[in-house]
Amino acid sequence: MKSNGWCSSHVNNIYIRLDLRCDYTCVSTSVTIKTAMTSTVGKKATGLVAATFTPLTPKGEINLSEIGPYIDYLLEQQGVKSIFVNGTTGEGLSLTVEERKQLAEEWCRKGKNKLEQVIVHVGCLSLKDSQELAHHAAEIGADGIAVIAPSFFKPATAGALRMFLQEVAAAAPAVPFYYYHIPSVTGVNLQARDVLEGIESQIPSFRGLKFSGSDLMDFGRCVSYCPSHWSYLYGVDEQLLGALAMGANGAVGSTYNYLGKSGNRLLSAFEKGDITLARILQFQVQDILSYAIDLGFDLAVNKQLMSEVSGLALGPPRLPLLLCPQAKARSIAQRLQQVLGVK
Repeated sequence: MKSNGWCSSHVNNIYIRLDLRCDYTCVSTSVTIKTAMTSTVGKKATGLVAATFTPLTPKGEINLSEIGPYIDYLLEQQGVKSIFVNGTTGEGLSLTVEERKQLAEEWCRKGKNKLEQVIVHVGCLSLKDSQELAHHAAEIGADGIAVIAPSFFKPATAGALRMFLQEVAAAAPAVPFYYYHIPSVTGVNLQARDVLEGIESQIPSFRGLKFSGSDLMDFGRCVSYCPSHWSYLYGVDEQLLGALAMGANGAVGSTYNYLGKSGNRLLSAFEKGDITLARILQFQVQDILSYAIDLGFDLAVNKQLMSEVSGLALGPPRLPLLLCPQAKARSIAQRLQQVLGVK
């Protein structure tokens, strides 16, 4: 859809005028809002958020039919009520833009009136693709969007990254926006705290970050800087307790797909001040993941492990990732059952 003029829309009681200079991938940052953005942009994301795997058929095509049962499993078996889709765990950067749209739409459709939050990762190497996905996420009613730093042509400074994020957010100005910080994958080794400097003045819809780094000092500096209406979501599952001590109010991770019960118990113990129990639960997660890492733990293994534990048919990973031997995933599943005392 293209336009060379102005258009207006009514979204969540916000009246917005956008300058669409070429298409939805070139959205100006000129926005006129008749009500305060901070009072209308979404509810705060807290608690556990499962970074979902993307179901694929044995031939490697997206399998939308498995999404409904997947959501029911998270809610009924793990007590996890929010999801983060098309991210690292979901092999987002290995999917086409059209595939990501289909998946996001199905997650939102099947999660409606069931899930508390559906946050859609829209980051791409291409700014225009990211903007297209952001606009689409707004259309389908996503509760939030997140963007990873581009990892081929990398931003050289925090300011350059903020400009990239700003342009993506402008394509969906009424949707809560999160920066997804994962330097071990992107190779963008900027301090997250530097990226956040003044970001809400550039991105009025900014609502927090998914911090998937091990630098707890950087994370702590982010929390100490952040206003109260932002969410501080931690993404290194085996270090969650340390992040909670630093002020995290939620967590996004792949292990919450099958360790959601344990993660919720950890959060509850911490909130009640039962640090002894919280440590025990964190040590259990570390035991399971240490065992998995010793065997060789990557996304392909993690995806197969989820299939083993849940009974869902999630299929193989997409190349260049290689299919995990079933025996390896089964061994980790057995360790998980032993550590947690479940069958």
